[in-house]
Amino acid sequence: MMNKTVLKTKELLDLFLDCERLTLPEMVERLRMPKTSVYRMAQSLVVLGFLQKRGDYYELGLAFLTFGALVAERLDIRRAALPVMKRLKEETNEAVNLVIRDGDEALYIEKVETSEPVRVYTKVGRRAPLYAGACPRVLLAFMDKADRERYLEQVELVKIAKHTVTDKEALRRLLEEDRDRGYTVSYSELENYSAAVAVPIFNHEGAAVAGLSVAGPEQRFSPDDVARIVPRLKQAAMDISRELGFRGKG
Repeated sequence: MMNKTVLKTKELLDLFLDCERLTLPEMVERLRMPKTSVYRMAQSLVVLGFLQKRGDYYELGLAFLTFGALVAERLDIRRAALPVMKRLKEETNEAVNLVIRDGDEALYIEKVETSEPVRVYTKVGRRAPLYAGACPRVLLAFMDKADRERYLEQVELVKIAKHTVTDKEALRRLLEEDRDRGYTVSYSELENYSAAVAVPIFNHEGAAVAGLSVAGPEQRFSPDDVARIVPRLKQAAMDISRELGFRGKG
């Protein structure tokens, strides 16, 4: 059953699809609701940033810009990435994952599965901590330094698989190494006997907005395998970054 308060709030916000700004009496008239109820909803939305008040008028708030930009960016990343991911899968014959940061977690938003019978299963929608696994960790490695340190100060490193990094100083050293060489490698950090190599994807502002990884069983990720995968992976990430407007050298 739909929550009535949420439905009424949506009805109020829907008014601004046709009207750039509205007074409280105008909202009350259109919604046919008690004035006190409309006022409380409007004030709550102002506090949350979904509405802003200028004099007697209410209009949409800046919070919608943030959410709208995120939705557009995430859709653009998936659209730009999928053809490149399919090509990369054919080149490596391993699963290819696309991950973005969602708060203090990594969120898997796209995947191209390998045709190999022995594989690592990762579904779209999976969440993982930023410190564990090559693809989540590449987001952490290329995060703004102040944000990264703030995250490291407050996060609790929990052992998820046999090689999950649980020492913060060791993790800091690993992140610096990852950033210097431009890619991350993991073995049994999120799942035992799994391995992955990941690189960042950059947007038009030069910010790392996603991670692209090739993943599979550990036995197929020897140092020679990694050396073969990395150039292809970096090229794929650069192709996607170019589609997002990135003009740097990587």
